[in-house]
Amino acid sequence: MKFTAFLKTRGATAAIFMGIFYAVAMLGIFLPGYTAIPGNVDKLPIAIINDDAGKNGAMIAENLQENLPFKEIETDITNKQALKDLEHNDLALVVHIPKTFSENIQKGEASSSINFTINEAGATVVSSTMNAIVTEINSQLSTQFSQQTAQGVLMNFNVPEKQAAELAEKIEKSYVGNVVTINEIPDGMNHNMLPMFLTMAGYVGAMIGAMQLVGAFRASRGKASKTRLFTYVQMAALLIAVVSSIIAVGVAYLIDKPSGDLFFGIVGQQILNYMVCFNFTAILIFLFGEGGMILNLPILLMQTIANGATITRDMMHSPYEWMSHISPMYYSVQAYFANLFGSISPSPYIWSMALVGAVAMLINMAIVAFLQKPMPVQVSETEVEKKAAEITA
Repeated sequence: MKFTAFLKTRGATAAIFMGIFYAVAMLGIFLPGYTAIPGNVDKLPIAIINDDAGKNGAMIAENLQENLPFKEIETDITNKQALKDLEHNDLALVVHIPKTFSENIQKGEASSSINFTINEAGATVVSSTMNAIVTEINSQLSTQFSQQTAQGVLMNFNVPEKQAAELAEKIEKSYVGNVVTINEIPDGMNHNMLPMFLTMAGYVGAMIGAMQLVGAFRASRGKASKTRLFTYVQMAALLIAVVSSIIAVGVAYLIDKPSGDLFFGIVGQQILNYMVCFNFTAILIFLFGEGGMILNLPILLMQTIANGATITRDMMHSPYEWMSHISPMYYSVQAYFANLFGSISPSPYIWSMALVGAVAMLINMAIVAFLQKPMPVQVSETEVEKKAAEITA
């Protein structure tokens, strides 16, 4: 057999196709998706709340609105509501200028600070970008107000040494930026990526499981009714979901050590994640057989960007933003962020994920009912013998 003949075999041609297809799909999906960083940072919504009774607060709020690189800046909102929106990741940053800010600045008190609040329990790009922006803002404001304080208090050059030292300290501390981080995530990238990795583990396992179990469904046609075989497929998937989820969460606990109180909640979500992803990926496999697995790959790659672990919906390009609304990975990642690190209930994301799974299962049921051709159920020799014995008796 010549090498050229070998290359024409089914396995070789499939390998060549997959090598090219996967390279094109991965680069064609990842590279455009990540052009949103930092290009779409300006789409992140923030809030600037000015409660200052003096002139300084209004001046700073106006300057921030003009100079910060954000298109959506909310100002007509209370600090309490803004912080609530921040916890739900509806805002990326909350800037609050307190009521006594101008008064404290004039006195040169160290308590003259602006609160910058950031939520870490969300997309990693958002928290890192907000931290960098806040650092730059604080540096500029510190320089500005130190100069203003110097002009106000150093009017007399002939001051005693002790008083001069006090004045210098007063100038240095005239403004102190107060960065507040809510829902802090422990140090280490493994903690930041845990929601995505748990979700990916379930999704990839479910996708491969869907290929195998749907294959078993097809191979078993004629041995039982379509309804019974479909039920067997779902039961087998559930069994795999329970076992694999306990093991996956166990590994996560060995490495990342989340709170023990969350164990059963995380296991429950991981089981749901597997079942939803199983039915989601099984649609194309029920429709196209092994060819459906090829179509599932670019959908998987697209969801690695659309799941919100790295960038938020506000930053995503339209195709990825659209995918996030039907993606089980998006809802799973957001639920894990809320459950593991956040201070809000993961229930809305859990219910959304369950809805995606329910719709996917209904589609699979419709495919099996209307597109799968019925086959006569074969009766095994053992069953024939039992029936014959019953008739004889």
